[in-house]
Amino acid sequence: MTSEITIALTGQQNAGKSTLFNSLTGARQHVANYPGVTVDKKYGRYVYKGVSVVAVDLPGTYSLTSFSLEERVARDYLLRERPDVAVNIVDASNLQRSLHLTIQLLEMGLPLVLVLNMMDVATDRGVTIDTDALEERLGQPVIETIGSRGRGRDALRDAVLVRAANVQLPDVPVDYEALEAPISELAAYLERQVDEWRVPVRWLALKLLEQDSQARILIEENAEASASEEILGFAQALSERFETTKGISVSDHIVASRDSHIAELLDGVVVLNESGKESLTSRIDRVVLNRWAAPLFLILTVYLIYQISIVWGYELTNYTWPYLARFRELVAGLLPSAGFLEDPYVRALGLWLVDSANTLLNYVPIFLILFALIAILEDSGYMARIAFILDKVLHRFGLHGQSTLPLILGGVFAGGCAVPGVMATKGIPDNRARMATIFAVPFMNCLAKVPLYTLLLSIFFVEHKSLMMFYISTMTVIFALLVSKLLTTTVLKGHETSPFVMELPAYHAPTAWGVVQRSLERTWIYIKKVGTIVIAVAIVVFTLLQFPGLSQDRMAHFKAEGLGAIIGFQENMADNAYKALSSDENLVALVNYYNDYKRAKLNASGAAGSKAVNDAFKKRNADFYPLVRPPKGDQDAKAGGRALKRLVNARKSLRREMKEERITRSFLGAIGRSMESVTQFAGFDWKINVALLSSFAARESSVATLGVLFQQDEDQNASLEQRMGQETKAGGATALLAASMILFFALYPPCLATTVMVRVQTGSYLWMLFSILFPTVLGLTVSSLVFTLGTWMNISGIQMMTGIYLAALALLILVGVLGERRDARFDRKSVIQTGAG
Repeated sequence: MTSEITIALTGQQNAGKSTLFNSLTGARQHVANYPGVTVDKKYGRYVYKGVSVVAVDLPGTYSLTSFSLEERVARDYLLRERPDVAVNIVDASNLQRSLHLTIQLLEMGLPLVLVLNMMDVATDRGVTIDTDALEERLGQPVIETIGSRGRGRDALRDAVLVRAANVQLPDVPVDYEALEAPISELAAYLERQVDEWRVPVRWLALKLLEQDSQARILIEENAEASASEEILGFAQALSERFETTKGISVSDHIVASRDSHIAELLDGVVVLNESGKESLTSRIDRVVLNRWAAPLFLILTVYLIYQISIVWGYELTNYTWPYLARFRELVAGLLPSAGFLEDPYVRALGLWLVDSANTLLNYVPIFLILFALIAILEDSGYMARIAFILDKVLHRFGLHGQSTLPLILGGVFAGGCAVPGVMATKGIPDNRARMATIFAVPFMNCLAKVPLYTLLLSIFFVEHKSLMMFYISTMTVIFALLVSKLLTTTVLKGHETSPFVMELPAYHAPTAWGVVQRSLERTWIYIKKVGTIVIAVAIVVFTLLQFPGLSQDRMAHFKAEGLGAIIGFQENMADNAYKALSSDENLVALVNYYNDYKRAKLNASGAAGSKAVNDAFKKRNADFYPLVRPPKGDQDAKAGGRALKRLVNARKSLRREMKEERITRSFLGAIGRSMESVTQFAGFDWKINVALLSSFAARESSVATLGVLFQQDEDQNASLEQRMGQETKAGGATALLAASMILFFALYPPCLATTVMVRVQTGSYLWMLFSILFPTVLGLTVSSLVFTLGTWMNISGIQMMTGIYLAALALLILVGVLGERRDARFDRKSVIQTGAG
């Protein structure tokens, strides 16, 4: 036996595979993705009795067919990597179901250790298993474990070493009787065509007779083109001959033969005590799956997810943000100092990148809690119940029961985030439904959309705020379902689907370590994969906003204005005891000192924090300090402080005006103006276009950009609602334009971070581009129809929103009814397997 071996942990979902993996490897594990796909790849290492063991945790799967991505990934790894031992972890309380995967592993010629996990659950259900008899009949080691308690771990480690040392391959497990002749004939034909196959020939022959799509790919990879066609044709002929002769499909015959073999294996091995008490799972399910109670429990679960992760989790950002703010200050201190009117490019770009990163990192506490709650739902067994409850409704629109969680995380009515929503689609086994969910999640109402809705409602729908919020919060769900139906019947039609296999596992108490570990893993993936790309794209956005910059004439104008403010400050300081501080060599440093001090005071918490800021700035420059915090009785310091404040405000006003003009002249501003020829039908001018374009980087940017574009004069003290309302209404804007903007924003492409996550989850830049272009076209079409028709028919904004809402609702009901009828005629092949006993 070598000093290092590799084992692959295989098993069905909810069999405790991940818990056992964590128990074996401890903290020495890593998470990545299998090449080319989005399925998690977990691998760890442990040393036992001098042998280094590399453990790979394969995706949970019910079988090794080619229906789902998880099945293909697991099977591909086992075939190509050929681990030294396959550790098959099964739910001891459901052996009849679990051994189907065991049989397939043996047919692949893999050295096996069978792990009967959750023996405590089996005992509670009155199930007794003769492990020795099962081991003798199976011809492979059988180990009893309770993964959540660490029981049986060393026995499993011993069995792995023994099985790795025994190079004897397992015997053929199942006699397929009438199918044995075609299997042997095809296997012999395969050996004549290719000298040496990289996979077991009998297994390959069996899969070809099943018409397995991935087996066909293996043939094409291993045989020449002419031989490949001959093999596939011969296999199809054998399969058709068997089905014609026996009147049963090859797949059904294989399943029946395996069922019969498993029954013989377990005959007398598994004894069920019929007098055992009803399982806890059955008692709970009688309540939570009750047709009347199930929706209430589901709503309560959704509410708790929102309350704990979004509401309470957001409160934690009050504690984490000061650290991010300090990090920004640290970086700012390392960068070149700010200029009076213009900052050095390195400083401007550096702080832009830090701010972009901080925007991402500020939500880490929410994600940590969110992913922990998801882990609890998954490990407890209730996540499968959520999918079971909602699958029938969602399926009518091309979605899946497991689409529920991504839509919840995306916001549904309000308060979520599309990034974790898109991340959560990874667990959807049906590829078509998974893709549809990825594109549906961004329609949900994330927290960042709320500011613009609030702004527009406060200006144009003061008397109809409640009704409009109801429309907005529910219309997005309607649109998401309709779009999902459209996509699954058009561009996603060719994507493969898998049989609807759903397991209702027994309820379990999640382990604290397992929950924390998965929460940390998923949050780190979010930070690593999204954060790095967001920073890269932020550079592009920054460049588009900065260049080509202001003209020489405009720069000369602003410099003259700035010089006038400086001269005014210096004149005010002419007879002041602190006159020396107003000299040209001190001026910029003094202004930056003042701004840094005010910002630090805002970030300080409590009296102690405020005092610490005072002490730090006094130590930083004792000469400047009296002008930012004048000593009592020092009239010159107070006068100097007032003059400095006026200078800082004048500088701030000039810099803001320069920023607005730079945006107007920037490449992004030019794009906004060039779009007016198209967006005019939706009522959008270049300012709205720029605001919507800027919100692609982050949804909150829409209101921030509008705040820059609709600035107030120096003698005003008006809110953005007042300023924007006065200017837009003076320009002829109405509530109809606001309705058009709201609809476009609701259907608008996902933000930058979400599009990056779409790329990560789909593995395709084309789909990422589609996630941008399709909602843009859809949103602009809807907005243009609303604004153009409303203007032509002289309909108010609230009337148009009501009409659009009722029309969309009617279409949803119509599509849902048609979907129900179609399901009645062409029902999905579905298997509902339960661990409820």
